Amino acid sequence: MVERTLVIIKPDAVEKKIMGEILKRFEARGFQIAAIDRVRLTRRQAEEFYSVHRSQPFYARLVDYMISGTCFPMVLEGNGVIQGVRELIGDTDPATAREGTIRREYATNVTVNCVHASDGPLSAEKEIAFFFDRRGMVG
Repeated sequence: MVERTLVIIKPDAVEKKIMGEILKRFEARGFQIAAIDRVRLTRRQAEEFYSVHRSQPFYARLVDYMISGTCFPMVLEGNGVIQGVRELIGDTDPATAREGTIRREYATNVTVNCVHASDGPLSAEKEIAFFFDRRGMVG
């Protein structure tokens, strides 16, 4: 089933210049980019986007990190894209992520971990709408 998901290439991946490697992995899996943008999140935007984590002890660090540099939010689409992207990026903690995953290979820690990806259809819909409207997407 063709679905869509939101992926954000985070500031550390942009700084390390590994965005191309990350995109290459998604494309090799057969996923298409339906929309992409380059943004520098404001504190308010980062706080709103990650509001689901507001009560967590890592929330302030996450917000500070996400406003520290350029991000590339994108919409990927394809058959089983939500689960497929989650498999490619690996666990949030790079120490426990499977070998060969993006986070295992490139992430620094649970906060500075290269990419964000929606965890299910409902969050994908909400997160895509946060960054994009339908006019900005192909397909």
